[in-house]
Amino acid sequence: MNDNYLKVARLAAAAGAEILLSYQGRFSVREKAPRDLVTEADVAAQQAIQKILLSNFPDHGFVGEEEGHDQVSAEMLADPNHPPIWIVDPLDGTVNYVHQLQSFAVSIAMYHRGELQLGVVHDPVTKEIFWAQRGGGAFLNDCPIQCSQSDRLDQALLACSFSAGVRHDSGELDRFAAALDQAQAVRRLGSAALNLCYVAAGRLDGYWATCVKPWDVAAGAVIVSEAQGEILSLAGEKFDIWDPRFVATATKSLNDQLRRCLA
Repeated sequence: MNDNYLKVARLAAAAGAEILLSYQGRFSVREKAPRDLVTEADVAAQQAIQKILLSNFPDHGFVGEEEGHDQVSAEMLADPNHPPIWIVDPLDGTVNYVHQLQSFAVSIAMYHRGELQLGVVHDPVTKEIFWAQRGGGAFLNDCPIQCSQSDRLDQALLACSFSAGVRHDSGELDRFAAALDQAQAVRRLGSAALNLCYVAAGRLDGYWATCVKPWDVAAGAVIVSEAQGEILSLAGEKFDIWDPRFVATATKSLNDQLRRCLA
């Protein structure tokens, strides 16, 4: 792979992170949907990221969470000669950001030839930069990282995500209750991108989600895979970034146990 892809992705993520910090305390908030927030910072960060990526790679595709993003078509995905597609969440963890809870991140991934090729997740507050390229391992800043070796659900620390408008009778809460009953503990931290990075770094043993979007988890999925973790669909099939209902764990055994628990 062209090493310049990673260099530019890291540069774009750093620019987005700087914008998020600069907007703290002076942004306005609106709802995209009930309890689904967006701020001026999200939009400004995405614009800066998009400008950096597409000025360096003008023929590439771009999928971003906020306004003005391109839509991925079936034709694009089926075409092996289509240029790489950047998948960007300029602010993953918007509710945390709005409430000044310091767990949010910039997430940038690249998809090409049917596979996620690289991922960068930049935490503006801690200055932690998680990154990986396909086949090259996973890193935190410049240090290699690896998933924990946890293979017992009753000893595992897990995280999960709920949809913004989750209701009391949702299957998401049923799955949460089942995991809470069988795991050591379950957390809801508010950033899907960071959840995956924490699995990759061994801070969490597993994470599952049924309500996220591709831009939330694309970068983190690469990082988990390259940290020797296991990421599969709820049915135990190959992870599909365009339909991200999945279980990510440190080991295959733990993945099997957690998927049975959530079924």
